[in-house]
Amino acid sequence: MIQFSINKTFFLQALTITKRAISSKNAIPILSSLKLEVSAEGITLTGSNGQISIEHAIHQDNENAGLLITSPGSILLEANFFINIVSSLPDVTLDFQEIEHHQVVLKSGKSEITLKGKDVDQYPRLQEMTAKNPLTFDTKLLKTLISETAFAASTQESRPILTGVHFVLTNQKEFKAVATDSHRMSQRQLTLDKAGDDFDVVLPSRSLRELSAVFTEDIESIEVFFSANQMLFRTDNISFYTRLLEGTYPDTDRLLIADFETELICRTTTLRSAMERAFLVSNASQNGTVKLEIRNQLVTAHVNSPEVGKVNEEIDTEGLTGGDLTISFNPTYLIEALKALKSETVKIRFISPVRPFTLTPGDDSENFIQLITPVRTN
Repeated sequence: MIQFSINKTFFLQALTITKRAISSKNAIPILSSLKLEVSAEGITLTGSNGQISIEHAIHQDNENAGLLITSPGSILLEANFFINIVSSLPDVTLDFQEIEHHQVVLKSGKSEITLKGKDVDQYPRLQEMTAKNPLTFDTKLLKTLISETAFAASTQESRPILTGVHFVLTNQKEFKAVATDSHRMSQRQLTLDKAGDDFDVVLPSRSLRELSAVFTEDIESIEVFFSANQMLFRTDNISFYTRLLEGTYPDTDRLLIADFETELICRTTTLRSAMERAFLVSNASQNGTVKLEIRNQLVTAHVNSPEVGKVNEEIDTEGLTGGDLTISFNPTYLIEALKALKSETVKIRFISPVRPFTLTPGDDSENFIQLITPVRTN
């Protein structure tokens, strides 16, 4: 029968992180539960939605936890309800005690609340991972990689493989992350400091966004392990499991062509502001496109929406080479691409009005390239 006391605020932080893996609308009802296991070493909280699973360990020797364990055990508790109750408790300390029939009593200050739990044997077991030869990622770098690529993944389930981000490691150090929804693509490459086993996997973009939220930047590095159908991201106290997507990711390298006819360099914020203004008008029309015209060393953006009005805006440039060109595209794609760029300037290269154009950081500070497919207009 479980019995422990803990700092409420610390406990609530751990519960909130674990809850990110728990969905209230789940095909498997038991997965709306939180698994709580208490041992002599500390407490392990587990949450899962079938796609991702999070294990959060609170170690006995963590001074901030104020953890005092009297008796070990394990129980399942309805996650949302339990976390809301804990957050409402009045005092700094929470006393947790299991009584008969999987019931628990929570005491804090003058408050005493009894909750019903469930037998832990009902909870599905997490798949074991062989934890050897991990790949080590700098946390900040991994979060940057995710922000630079995951947004370009598809949200349509018609081609499930495109809802993921393609992670590839070759020659033990050459890492590539790429996402595409078939209208745009975002790819980041880098050379890792430490070697790891080569892999070629596709991770759901939704899982990666949750991962980015779970691991804060005060965590220096994350160990990465993988098996045939899942990947594990692990630190001292958090283990984040995600299922891999099945299938073969399309060959995106063939889309990247070195040749170009026209090159444009703009300040990232200037171009983004212009596109956001154009989007407001284009979004009200049927086709929702912006026409970019490069003529006589001038760059202008045009939107013509019969329902709302027009936009004609000259865009300041930092550099312009090559021939004249008129190209139409979805401004949302360009806005999101510019948001992902960290550099002050952006280099855009065009081949023709009907071929995809590329965006790269103007300062060439990192091996990062994005691609946007134009819209054919009359």
